Amino acid sequence: MTLPLVPVPTRLQWHQGAPVSLDQSVKVRAPHHLAPAVAGMLGIAEQHIMTTDGAWASGQDQPSCAVVLSETTGDGEGYVLRAGDGVVALTGSRMGLLRGLATVVQLRDLAAPGAPAGQVPAVHIEDEPRLAVRGLMIDVARHFFGVASIKRVLDLMAAYKFNVLHLHLSDDQGWRIEVPSRPELTERSGGTEVGGGPGGFFTVADYQEIVEHAAVRGIEVVPEIDMPGHVNAAQHAIGALNDSGEPAEPYTGIEVGFSKLSLANPATAAFIDEVLAHLAAITPGEYLHVGGDEVHQMPREEYREFARHLALAARRAGKKPQLWGEAAVAELPAGTRVQLWDSNADHAPVVAAARAGAGVVLSPGDRVYLDMKYHQGYELGLDWAGYVQVRDSYDWDPAQYAEGLPPEAIEGVEAALWTETLSREEHLFTMLLPRLVAVAEVGWSAQEQREWEDFASRARAHAPLWEDGGYAYHRSTQVF
Repeated sequence: MTLPLVPVPTRLQWHQGAPVSLDQSVKVRAPHHLAPAVAGMLGIAEQHIMTTDGAWASGQDQPSCAVVLSETTGDGEGYVLRAGDGVVALTGSRMGLLRGLATVVQLRDLAAPGAPAGQVPAVHIEDEPRLAVRGLMIDVARHFFGVASIKRVLDLMAAYKFNVLHLHLSDDQGWRIEVPSRPELTERSGGTEVGGGPGGFFTVADYQEIVEHAAVRGIEVVPEIDMPGHVNAAQHAIGALNDSGEPAEPYTGIEVGFSKLSLANPATAAFIDEVLAHLAAITPGEYLHVGGDEVHQMPREEYREFARHLALAARRAGKKPQLWGEAAVAELPAGTRVQLWDSNADHAPVVAAARAGAGVVLSPGDRVYLDMKYHQGYELGLDWAGYVQVRDSYDWDPAQYAEGLPPEAIEGVEAALWTETLSREEHLFTMLLPRLVAVAEVGWSAQEQREWEDFASRARAHAPLWEDGGYAYHRSTQVF
């Protein structure tokens, strides 16, 4: 018998014992700080949670609990789950318990052989991730998606054990994050987007709401301000960033590579430091993404200098820098992450940067750019990296993707969803699902455990969960 779990766990054994019934009144014992996550992920009221460092929330005597979470020290994401005879017991660090909760939800909601949905079968699972970084990038600059949509993205990510949300907050078409010291950024460039739509932006309070929603689910938010290219929105808002001193015209198309900042302009360095310091102050995670891609109008040496300046600026702001793959040609400080994305480019600079000590996050366009069309003629998406079907997102090995890339330099994988052609939430999730769950398994499960036909069968079983959650998805013929 098999269970349709995604990602496939490291080790799973069936054992003797009755399944455990879990409903919305299930009683849970958990560390106090995990109560919001338990309530949110299991869909239960917090009064049903007895915290281990406080009284039972309703004031009743301590009940017998159907779900017991035991926290260990450390920061790994591995967990042990034992279920049967009335109890589901989870053991792990805080992060491990959150990943284990995602498994509990799948066990409860996906009917096991011989058991109805709502019951967790008698199993013993020991599970841990293959890669430390399992991310998703959402572009809110080309078309803006608000707090409610991003929270739904985060809920979906948590269900499949992702741990990084990368938000692309600025581009030629719009500026999406409030910077109180530079109000013109959102006043002028928060209301533009591809096609002339209304745009939008996150206030500081909005952003903090997203960060908190993510943190409760064990997801780190990495904000990106893309520089030195993709900056027309900034230059539309702040004329001093242009050589002419005059604001640029707003841009609502989808071409790339025409805009750039210059360090020769005295306004540029001050702008970079001010914006990154603000982002760092409202972002609890370790990383700031400072862009670096598609700077087509800048000589190589000037670009190298600018990329290094950006990385050092992130350091000055108290964060580690992350940049797109083009920045691998620069002299980058220790602790920098380089994100390989262009599947049509020579990977040698990224390999060289990795050998010099940079960490690498793999986002190859021909595998995990989820804005690529599923097939020729598909109504959404682009096709510069080819067509990306579900199997393309699944059937690859990160350790083998780039020749010569040291496996120990690969920190993780990150899917990317650019929104040039996506203007509604339905579009967003149709392009994510089912490819996102394929990426989830690539990042979490060992290569030797993964097999396409088995995955397709398991992924198919998740469609009712997406439907119940109101998530649109593409009925790929490879899966359905």
